[in-house]
Amino acid sequence: MLIYMIRHGQTDWNAQIRLQGQKDIPLNDTGRAQASGNGRKLAELLGQSASTYDFVASPLGRTRETMERMRAAMGLPPLAYRTDDRLKELSFGDWEGHTLEELESIAPERVAERELSKWDFIPPGQDAESYEILSWRVGAWLADITTPTVAVAHGGVIRTLFKLCGEMTPEEAAMGAIPQDRILKMENGKIGWL
Repeated sequence: MLIYMIRHGQTDWNAQIRLQGQKDIPLNDTGRAQASGNGRKLAELLGQSASTYDFVASPLGRTRETMERMRAAMGLPPLAYRTDDRLKELSFGDWEGHTLEELESIAPERVAERELSKWDFIPPGQDAESYEILSWRVGAWLADITTPTVAVAHGGVIRTLFKLCGEMTPEEAAMGAIPQDRILKMENGKIGWL
């Protein structure tokens, strides 16, 4: 199994440190540059073999735009990829759109609860998920990978990959930084940033 995983480029909500979740927030200019930059890096890494990879993205707009900008920078048809709902970001439920600072003034006890066990914490809201729940979706996606793949997804999805590959404990995975201008390589059970 060989996967190159890229987090979508920056959005204004990323820059403001807002919980984005499944809200469909577009890339900002920094995010667009990150997406094109990652495409150029991938073109160097994959060379002539790039067209043999399966390209897949989360269906959210910021991941699709990242994929299309990457593919254009690679010299590939921008729209020749597929989407997979299992790669959607974790749902933060009612907390989407808020910063943690805002939430601390609204629900300090829930924010404190999250800090105690970030991996298993489920925010309020009907569709909210924990990282553990998200890892079930991502694990099912991983189990279906049969060809070398380039994927564009979200920070939460990448966190679950570190846990699923056994590289980090759940709490380490929940806390680690997930850059938007780097490429993650997964091969034969090993995972690391390029």
